[in-house]
Amino acid sequence: MSDSDDLSEFGFIVDRISRGEVPIKNIERELICPCCKELFTHPLILPCQHSVCHKCAKELLLSRDDAVSELDSEFSNPATPVSSPRIRRLSSASVERLDRLTRTGSAAHPGWKRTIHSQGITTFPCPSCKYDIDLGERGLSGLFRNFTLETIVERYRQAARAAVAIMCNLCKPPPQEATKSCMDCKASYCNECFKLHHPWGTPKAQHEYVGPTTNFRPKILMCPEHDMEKVTMYCEVCRRPVCHLCKLGGSHANHKVTSMSSAYKALKEKLSKSIGYLISKEDQVKTQILQLEHMIEQTESNGEKAKREATDLIDGLCAILEQRKMKFIKSIEDSRSSKLEKLQNQMDEYQGMLENSGLVGYAQEVLKETDQSCFVQTAKQLHVRIRMATESLKTFQPAAEPSFTEFSLDVSREEELLKELSFTNVPDAPVIDLTQSRLYDDGIICWQQPNGALPVDHYKLEYRRLDQDGDCAWESTEDVCSTSKVISNLDTNMSYIFRVKGCKNSIYSDYSKEVLFHTPPAPVLRFLFDEKCGYNSDHLILNKQRDSVESVAGLPMLLSAERIVVGSYMSLNFITGDTGVTKGKYYWAFRVELCSYLVKVGVVSDTKLQEWFHSPPDINSPRYDQDSGHDSGSEDIALEHSQPFTFVTIGMKRLFIPKGSASSSTESCKRSVSTPSRIGICLDYDKGKVNFYNADTMQCLYERKVECSGTMYPAFGLMGGGAVHLDELITLKESTKPGFFLDS
Repeated sequence: MSDSDDLSEFGFIVDRISRGEVPIKNIERELICPCCKELFTHPLILPCQHSVCHKCAKELLLSRDDAVSELDSEFSNPATPVSSPRIRRLSSASVERLDRLTRTGSAAHPGWKRTIHSQGITTFPCPSCKYDIDLGERGLSGLFRNFTLETIVERYRQAARAAVAIMCNLCKPPPQEATKSCMDCKASYCNECFKLHHPWGTPKAQHEYVGPTTNFRPKILMCPEHDMEKVTMYCEVCRRPVCHLCKLGGSHANHKVTSMSSAYKALKEKLSKSIGYLISKEDQVKTQILQLEHMIEQTESNGEKAKREATDLIDGLCAILEQRKMKFIKSIEDSRSSKLEKLQNQMDEYQGMLENSGLVGYAQEVLKETDQSCFVQTAKQLHVRIRMATESLKTFQPAAEPSFTEFSLDVSREEELLKELSFTNVPDAPVIDLTQSRLYDDGIICWQQPNGALPVDHYKLEYRRLDQDGDCAWESTEDVCSTSKVISNLDTNMSYIFRVKGCKNSIYSDYSKEVLFHTPPAPVLRFLFDEKCGYNSDHLILNKQRDSVESVAGLPMLLSAERIVVGSYMSLNFITGDTGVTKGKYYWAFRVELCSYLVKVGVVSDTKLQEWFHSPPDINSPRYDQDSGHDSGSEDIALEHSQPFTFVTIGMKRLFIPKGSASSSTESCKRSVSTPSRIGICLDYDKGKVNFYNADTMQCLYERKVECSGTMYPAFGLMGGGAVHLDELITLKESTKPGFFLDS
């Protein structure tokens, strides 16, 4: 599709919106502040490109109680009632006071400013992505106001209150309904008043007017860092508008910038193409919506079905338990009745042994018989019974035991089984390990099972490329028995999404959380450290695999320092890669230990290196004495062009951007960033350009021209304690590739 086609397509989209074919009320979800859940009011653009209300941003700063309590007791009063959905309401005086502190605290209250920054008052998490926003010394005044979003919100408000008309500001009572609003006069007019106050042939006739509105935004966007300067350029590194002072001597001095018109055209074409793609896929979206609706219905019905099945199974178990319960209770009842009967009979017999009752009473009556023959006839049998009762008394034994130990139940095993009762044993979803995964033209993706999760039989890794020009299907690897997989033949400078699932007994787990990786802008340069070129074994320790080098301050350095009487001269210890580039574009990545004192990383030309060795610089020149006061800009430039190395400096957990020719020493604090966990370098030999990246996010930190002559090698310089470790895929040596110069 040509550029003219893209622009015409974008015009078609704008026409659809203007004609009302795309109702503005349908975009309400995009106009809600993530903090207060209300329509945006004076939205600010955060560095992460999300927006938040100006008032919400102030309240987020004041929500840090530990810092606010040290400023004034006024900020920590919890008795203020909440009367709005916003997260916290504070007095306007408190908000204005904090703004003054964050902007001008250094001039009026230096100590207070230090307290603010030490406690993190100027830092708060973005409500949308939780990215930590550091406002710096300028506070909220360093953020751009999102006028485009503000205009769309105002149009939405007008559509919502269409029945309430905007009245003319110049009419005598009663005012007429306004038909136009002047963006220069910041007032609304009816037709007659507009003609009266904007007559033809006067400067006011050239004013910009729009439909009736109450939102009058500035016509020109000003730089937040240089108040009187218009933004005329766009920084491609920071992705924000800047003015010419930002580029000349500010924090964007070494960043790649384009004109605002070029950025406007590029972003507008890109946005129109994206919108056109979405509109062209409207039928596909509707089909997918129908699929989602069907899936929602299936989810509801299947959920109810699963609920019924689980209830039936549990009820079945309960029925079995109830049957066993009735059987056990019947057995216990039968035993109890039998024991009670036996004990009761035995007790009755013993009752008869008491005087005047039972057997004893009957025997006493028999003794009263005087007829001898009758007495003998009855007494013989009675005597046998009396003797048996006497013997029973001497050897008392209950007829039954009162205990029921024979009916004890051991349900510990069943309890454990019930506790382990669960649905079909579906494995837990694995987690992709971002710290171990790497992506180049070849990539290695690592993952692991969650803590306490059962092991699985194998894994299935899937990935797809993000491409707005077409739908890229998921590609699946073969079954993986380990927790890592190497993916080959990936496109450079492209985004990929990865996901993985586990399988246990032919049952698959859910997919892991999808993870986005961005491949480098060029193929990988594979190399190891070269122990033959510049390697100083007294100060550098190279491991056996030649993929890690460590700098140590050993005995030779102390001995050399002992001979120094005046001044202090220290030098870097250099080491290069064993593979160089003679044409094309290549990328490599490595890790610098955070405890390193000073490390320089970049590229070196073998041609310039030989010239440098044959004509070494005069170290006795006052230019090499930092305290000489001899500081000539022309010598800086000459020294830079004579150097064979192109470096950036890393030290004390910071990465320092080289100072531009027009930048001042006051900008040094803005020229450093936190050292990324991994650093990437991309060398374009043909264009004579080198870029330094945060290898984890593929964000370009610094770009500069470099004179490519001869063979260009990766180069490293270390001083004091420190270490550099090459990425694993960088050290996987391959046979000769086009553009490689393999050092023998």
